[in-house]
Amino acid sequence: METDIRKPSFLYAMMMILSVVAVVSAGILAFDAPIQILMFISMLVIIPYMLKLGFTYKQIEKSMAKAMGRALMPGVILLTVGILIGAWIASGTVPTLIYYGVQAITPQFFLVTTLLFCSLVSVSTGTSWGTVGTAGVAMMGVGAALGIPVGLTGGAIVSGAFFGDKMSPLSDTTNLAPAVTGGDLFKHIKHLLWTTVPSYLITAGIFLFIGLRYNGAGADSASVNQLTAYLAEHFHLGLVPLLPIVVLITLLIMKKPAIPSIFAGAAVGGLIAVFYQGFGFAETLTTFYSGYAVESGIPVVDTLLMRGGLTSMLELIALFLFALGLGGLLADAGVLEALIASFASKIKHTGVLTVVTLAVSYLTLILGGTVYFSTVMGGTLMRPIFERLDLEPENLSRILEDTGTLSSPLVPWTGGGIYAAGALGITTVTYLPFCFLAFITPMFTLMYGITGWTMKKKKDAVKQKKPKMKIAEA
Repeated sequence: METDIRKPSFLYAMMMILSVVAVVSAGILAFDAPIQILMFISMLVIIPYMLKLGFTYKQIEKSMAKAMGRALMPGVILLTVGILIGAWIASGTVPTLIYYGVQAITPQFFLVTTLLFCSLVSVSTGTSWGTVGTAGVAMMGVGAALGIPVGLTGGAIVSGAFFGDKMSPLSDTTNLAPAVTGGDLFKHIKHLLWTTVPSYLITAGIFLFIGLRYNGAGADSASVNQLTAYLAEHFHLGLVPLLPIVVLITLLIMKKPAIPSIFAGAAVGGLIAVFYQGFGFAETLTTFYSGYAVESGIPVVDTLLMRGGLTSMLELIALFLFALGLGGLLADAGVLEALIASFASKIKHTGVLTVVTLAVSYLTLILGGTVYFSTVMGGTLMRPIFERLDLEPENLSRILEDTGTLSSPLVPWTGGGIYAAGALGITTVTYLPFCFLAFITPMFTLMYGITGWTMKKKKDAVKQKKPKMKIAEA
């Protein structure tokens, strides 16, 4: 017998949201609790609300399972990237990039070079995750050796990687946004240029300006010399260790599936570790599982190289699971629809519409834990309002990308935030203040919404507004 499930009112939906906010805020501020356990408790807090709406516990279980199921493939990708990082250190791939990067890149231009390099890789491959896990890992090592703060380096990497994820026609999110809103892929990309180009130029200028402060004085020359000497002594550097990068990027450009491509890059790295670097086969498999282990006695070496492995991603996957489970419960309970329905009919100007769409995109990203959830929910909920105002779908898809795609690595429990933190080896909060592209782009989005500039109207609607000539009767 099916139960009569009721839709939540605006106040009831707000109570559910505020309950989650209270649990997370109190846990972090008062007890400094791990975010994983706070997400799990938040899920449990939502259950009584759903029961009161008429859901059975079995239905709630199915809702959680369905939402958590979306973490399966991203979770496997995370595990595979952990393997990749360990393998690439053992193979000498990361050590080679660090060794030559320290010698070739001047500190003043390191940040803007990192931004441009990661942008190029990401646009070419269409994957921000692949860029962060390859070019990003290498640039973190170079930046640390040059004395650049890790937060700044992380911000440049994330800005470049997610710029490509947003602009590349090979990117899944770039294809998803117009598909959800009913638009065209290349019209969508062309429309993105209005917000992305000026934001990117300003971001590059900021990183260039900040970088001029660093002339190498921040780097401990003795530590750098120790690092390069250690790498040259303990690894065979050169072209051979770079083969795993060539393999991975080639597969990604060919649009091969992510998991086999990443593991292929790791496997090639493992073979090089055994046959070129002299590691044992069993030792290499252990590195795949638990990461690269070294006790050199040199702090900079141990910090840069003791990383990776499948197990390094387990905490992040737990966070991803609980975040998706919580988002799934809130979505199935109709919380988001209830919040929007209360004022949807009052939206009559592009400025108000843009503000609401920005808020919905950020809220669905925070609650859903993934940019895919944010794009699908934001596009589905806001599309009817854009159509009612006779606006082209690329206006909506642009806002979804300007917010959800760029901000996904800034929320610690989203897939992008979890992945970037895990791959780069720093917390989300460390690089968040320096992700300038994610902060500047929505400012242009908001400006265009308020002024109406670049907010394209449907051609039929424009024609209807033109005055018709009256022909006098004879």
